[in-house]
Formats: sequence, structure tokens, C-alpha cells
Amino acid sequence: MPIRNEAIADAFEEIADLLEIEEANPFRVRAYRNAARTIRGLGTELVEMVARDEDLTALPGIGEDLAAKVRDMLESGKMSALEKLHESVPASLESLLRLPGLGPKRVKTLYSRLQIENLSQLARAARDGSLSQLPGFGRKIEQRILETIAARRGSEKRWMRSAAAAAAEPLVDYLTEIPGVKRVIIAGSYRRGKETVGDLDVLVTAAKGEAIAQRLADYPETRNVVARGSTRATVVLRDGLQVDLRVVPEASFGAALHYFTGSKAHNIQVRRRGQQRGLKINEYGVFRNDRRIAGKTEKQVYRSVGLPWIPPELREGGVEIDAAAEGALPDLVEPGDLRGDLHVHSGDSDGRATIEEMVAGARDAGLRYMAITDHSRHLTVAHGLDAARVRKQCARIDRLNEGLRGFRVLKGIEVDILEDGTLDLPNGVLAELDVVVGAVHSHLGLSRRKQTDRILRAMDHPAFTMLAHPTGRLLGKREPCDLDMERVVRHAAECGCFLELNSQPARLDLLDIHCRLARDAGVLVSINSDAHSVKDFRNLSLGIAQARRGWLTKRQVLNSRPLRELRKLLRRR
Repeated sequence: MPIRNEAIADAFEEIADLLEIEEANPFRVRAYRNAARTIRGLGTELVEMVARDEDLTALPGIGEDLAAKVRDMLESGKMSALEKLHESVPASLESLLRLPGLGPKRVKTLYSRLQIENLSQLARAARDGSLSQLPGFGRKIEQRILETIAARRGSEKRWMRSAAAAAAEPLVDYLTEIPGVKRVIIAGSYRRGKETVGDLDVLVTAAKGEAIAQRLADYPETRNVVARGSTRATVVLRDGLQVDLRVVPEASFGAALHYFTGSKAHNIQVRRRGQQRGLKINEYGVFRNDRRIAGKTEKQVYRSVGLPWIPPELREGGVEIDAAAEGALPDLVEPGDLRGDLHVHSGDSDGRATIEEMVAGARDAGLRYMAITDHSRHLTVAHGLDAARVRKQCARIDRLNEGLRGFRVLKGIEVDILEDGTLDLPNGVLAELDVVVGAVHSHLGLSRRKQTDRILRAMDHPAFTMLAHPTGRLLGKREPCDLDMERVVRHAAECGCFLELNSQPARLDLLDIHCRLARDAGVLVSINSDAHSVKDFRNLSLGIAQARRGWLTKRQVLNSRPLRELRKLLRRR
């Protein structure tokens, strides 16, 4: 089987993790992470590019050395550089690196002082008190580690939505091409726009289910067939993601789609409304006695219980049923509603494209404006800008705007919020910018009070525009920092600044519940890509899904505004 881009990107990420444990040069670590991000964003498989003898070094962040490693893996099925690293650093140490509070230095200490290589050994050392005796550890960290390990072991393996999409999209194309198939749709938590998914629920309408199940078993990416019947099949893909297939007739499509989309709590509420009307609702249809009266479409299912169609992103068994019954469902924001992007990086810091190239990418994504917000000087690993470099960049942006028609580049910065809540650049240069995006990149382990006070002080700065990726979480790698989001949202409303919903796949931060807090407080949310390459603008669709889960409408999204209206809001701040 050919090696896919995701596997190569995973290998580069693993190398970066192991190099971090070895305390290698941070720029070398960043090179591997940037390469992984580039590869995941490609629209073409690297194996196809190599077969066409294309130059891999033309890709952003891929030099001769990394290109050679890609070819090595495509030819041999493994990456020699990674195998060599495993000789000195056990691969199992990566699981430790992903625990909150365990950075590379602490992981190295655990390995060198106590020979701890995995979670089981770590849990044992935490229980017997060995950890608190190590430099850089203590009783609080020891207890936090035990709590985190317990939570991890109690949770199922989940995939980020972007990784699930990388598997889902070619699978849908494959099934759609089968003769007799009319419709293919991914249901479940994927359709509800969840940040992570446990598996893929695939619904197909066709007359002959057994043939479809066999074709799924024959899918080139299928690693293992768990079960196969006349109308269903369960397989595990090569990357470990499970796929549950259901084949239904057209007459049951709407009922099946509703049932397999979920959530369970939502479906129970709908079934109860049906029972109150003498109806039975299941995946086959809506029945009165033994006669099917609805089920071909989801709208029919909802109409049978006196409700309008409810968007999948809202189906979590909360207040959506009551809102629907009262005619109070929001008109949720749509992908085409975004006019601009207020958090974009360029090659001036850690981006992988010029400002001009990012303009072209934003235009291709249907946007009318964007803000260049490179990192500030405190983030040295990202080649952050000092005041002089910010002003030089602003002059270049002014010259670029003179030649642009129908598009505008705003001048901005992603400025570090320091531990005491001050901003990383002088007030004078911040006052010259259109957009100041404040972000926390360090001291994420502060107490709830200290972390919250730090954020509130930063928001009080007169040049502060919005708070970037507020909780600082990285899905599967880093838990959210301990932050009182209710206070943060109230303060944003009081001082007139905005909150970001960061669309990077590993962030999706604001959380959906925080989007609702912002909505209820009248705080506008900016759905931003945090793009570091041209292809990253595609991540805006992930942010839209998250915003819809947070019940946000177009008017509650800052960058849905035309440029003139946006400028008024920025000036008011």
C-alpha cells in the first residue's frame, strides 16, 4: 500500500517530539513541525509527486534534507532518521510529552533519573511519591499527573476533525462511484461538527447493500474487516479509524440520517415527543402502529413531532428542542458569510509564504480583507518582530495596498501577553496598528486567579483588539489553561474588545460553550484561520462548524462585516 501524506507528517511530528526531549535546537524542531503542517495541507499525495519526479523542495519548508527523508519513507516504508532517534530516545516517551505540565525537560528528567518510559511507570512513581523528590516537580504536579493519567485511561481514542476529514473525503468519493449508490453521507459526531470523532458513521442509499459492504471491505485503505452483513459493515482503516457502514433504502434515508447523526440525548427527546403523539421513531422511519408515515427526509421526521428541522451542530440534547418548539432557533453562520480573516502570519515570522502570496490565498478563499499578525519579539522561536521590524512591515503593507483592488491588508500583530499581563511591544507601535491580537504562549500553568487576572489586564490595554485562542489548548496534547472564562467574557463586553475562535485543527478555541457565553454577553467573535500557509485558509470551515455548535449567527461574528463596518468597530475599541 502506498504511504499517505498523513503518515509522513506523523513521522516528522514524532521526530520533532523526540528532538524536543533531547533538547535539540528549537529551530530544528520547528523545521520538522512546519514540514508536517505543510504536508498535511497538501492537496496532492507526495507519493504521486515523487512518481511524477516533481521537485519536493519547491514545497514551503521542505529543503533537500527533508525531501530526502520523504523519499526514504516512500521507498522503504519507514523513516531512517526516526528509527535512529529511537535508538537513543524511546518512542514511548512521546506519550509523556503530551501530558499537561510535562515539557521536554521534565520528560528527560523522568527518563534519566527514574528510567520512566511510559504512563504506567509514571503513574507508579507518582503514587509512591518518587516524582515529588525530583527537581522541577512537587506534590501538586504529582497529584495533577495522577488525575490526568486517570482521565486519559478513561477516554476512548479520538481523532481530530481534520484527520477524520482526510479519511472521510476519499472514502465518500470511493463509495459514490459504486454502481447503484445514490447518496453517501457521513453522519455521527462528524456531521454534528464535533472537534474530535471516535469513528465514522457512513450512511449509503442503495438497493443492494451486500455489494456495498463488500466494496468497503475491498477499499485500499481498509486494514481489517470487523463485521460484514447484507446492509452493514464495520472496518478499521490503516490509520486505526473505525468506519461503520449502513445501507438503507431511499424511503428510510431521513430517519436513518437523523438516528445515526445523534446525539443519543437529542434522539431520545425526539422519540419522546413522538411517543406523546402515538408515534414510534427509529432508523427505519416514523410509524403509527405498523404504518410508516414519514422518514424519507429529516424534515419529515421533525415535522411529525411538531418541530422544524434542527441543524446537526445543535443536536446535543440541550435546549435545542425547546428552542425549536418556540421558533427560536438561530440562523447559524455559514461558510460564505466570512468577509475577512484577522489572524494571518507571513514569512516575516514563522509563516511559510510572503504577504503577497497570502493575499492571493485569501482571495482564492473568497475573502475581501485580512490582517497580517505576525508574532512579536518575545516568541523568539517564531522569529518574532520587534518594534522596528513591525514598522518596516507596515510600510510594505501600505505600498502593497496602493496596488490592490477589491482587497485590503490590515496592519496587525499577534503580541505576546507576558506573565504580568503587559504586552510584548511598546505602546507607541501598538497604537499604529489596525489589529492587535493578544495571545498567551508561556506560563500556561498559572493558577486560575493569576491566569485570569493576567488576561484581564492585557485586555485593558487601549490598543488591545482581541484575545487569541483563549484557553491555549492543543487537542490531544495540551489541556486548556485554568481560566475563568465567564470573567473573561464579561470583561471583554465591558472594555469593548473581541474574542477569537481560532480555526487551527488542534485548537478550535473558543470552545462551543464559550461561544455561547460570548453570544449571550454581546461580545463579537472573530473566526480566524491563524494561517501560516496559503492552504491554511481552508481551516476556516472548521471554525465555522465550531461557531455553529456555539449557536453563533452571522451578526455575532466580527469578520462577517464588510470592511467599512469592521473599521468602525475597530476604531470604537
